Amino acid sequence: MNRQENQTRRALISVSDKSGLIPLAQALTKLSFEIVSTGGTAKALRASGIAVTDVSALTNFPEIMDGRVKTLHPAVYGGLLARTGIDESVLAEHGIGWIDLLVVNLYPFESTATRPDSTLELAIENIDVGGPAMLRAAAKNHDRITVVIEPDDYPQVLAAFEKGEPPSELRRELAVKAFRHTCAYDGAISSYLNQTFFEDRFPESLSVTAARTTSLRYGENPHQKAALYRLHGAHRSGIADTHQVQGKPLSFNNIADTDAALQCAGAFEECACVIVKHANPCGAALASTPLDAYEKAYRTDPTSAFGGIIALNRTLDGETASAIIERQLVDVIVAPKLDDDARSVLEKKPNIRALEAVIRATDGETEDLELRSVAGGLLAQQSDFGTLDDVELRTVTKREPTATEIEDLRFAWTIVKYVKSNAIVYASGRETLGVGAGQTSRVISARIAALKAGEEGLDLKGAAMASDAFFPFRDSIDIAASHGITCVIQPGGSIRDEEVILAADEHGIAMVLTGMRHFRH
Repeated sequence: MNRQENQTRRALISVSDKSGLIPLAQALTKLSFEIVSTGGTAKALRASGIAVTDVSALTNFPEIMDGRVKTLHPAVYGGLLARTGIDESVLAEHGIGWIDLLVVNLYPFESTATRPDSTLELAIENIDVGGPAMLRAAAKNHDRITVVIEPDDYPQVLAAFEKGEPPSELRRELAVKAFRHTCAYDGAISSYLNQTFFEDRFPESLSVTAARTTSLRYGENPHQKAALYRLHGAHRSGIADTHQVQGKPLSFNNIADTDAALQCAGAFEECACVIVKHANPCGAALASTPLDAYEKAYRTDPTSAFGGIIALNRTLDGETASAIIERQLVDVIVAPKLDDDARSVLEKKPNIRALEAVIRATDGETEDLELRSVAGGLLAQQSDFGTLDDVELRTVTKREPTATEIEDLRFAWTIVKYVKSNAIVYASGRETLGVGAGQTSRVISARIAALKAGEEGLDLKGAAMASDAFFPFRDSIDIAASHGITCVIQPGGSIRDEEVILAADEHGIAMVLTGMRHFRH
């Protein structure tokens, strides 16, 4: 059975996503394709008056087990895998016809499994078996057959068939896309079942698949190429899910910094504003209105805020937007929503990147893992969602903190969690007064935080101090005391805890231990 140029071409179509299905089938019919289909796809085609051959007519075997078994047959896979100039005699011997085009997209496993009302039984029934097998077969044989998984590719495939046959470059591109698709599909299934069946969040083999959402101009530096991907099966919304309202495209550094701002703003139920520069909060505050929160956050460190990222966990209004653009240069503003007045204000500054994003308090655990690349591998860990609600606070000094000091300590502790270690935060009245970030010495972070407060004329007397890890020596306490700090929160656990506590007692400082560290390297 030699493949003849005038021989009727055959397309096998079996799709869950029926977008563009009817126009595709109509165009293929005009190109003299025989259309073979299954189940719901065949029903939809017939309802639109399109001639279709049931796959059971190819296999001489009915669809069984509620459609679980329908395409798993040599008549299908022989037609997909047959090679021109090699397998003609085999096809003739077994009465198998050629398949020239495969259009398949899979059962919606991921969207089904992540639905709030989904069950294990429902998820399993949405594990496609025949679809991935057909995609792999057709993609393997891309030298002859064209495989299509996305409705967006229908127009270019049809245009290619109108000219004769799709070029090899297009077939290769579509084959790679099909393999990427089946890889992501299998990864989503294995991740879901591992989380469902086993308590171990770190399986022996970690399947990580992601879809590119944005190609970036460059990475951290202009000579580095970069792109943004969204992880398949991610349970948590974040920077990869934001909607850009206006402004220039986001850069690699914009995305990294905005991610940090989103996480910090999402740590609060109250109205919060967080200003981030180089992935560190340089100002943060809680207030009754977004404007008040912004003004308090800004005055912590106006110098660092220049060209920074501003995150609000409330709707951005016109008054707040005006205050921002009048005060400072800003790269990105992100909020759950931008109202009409805010949009009108920001339109005057078209280069400002304005984003809408899901920003909510991140209390409790998530099933997602944090991943970080290292040379030749990945580090994986649970996200740090530890809060003071998870620990028993322990006062270790002679003086107990007052109710006001406890409030300041809680606020400072939440902020320091999002500052790169070694981290020190001074705060009072639910606003930051000084932030020391990313130093190789904790005492230097304490000095820098005090220096920043002094430069902005902010008085640290009566303020709280938070440290992301224990104090190895008393020197940071002595520095804090010299600036009027009256209360400290820290994990504890140093071999010199007694020395540090004694220093606090000498200065009349109340010290609270959490027993929980918040390193953020």
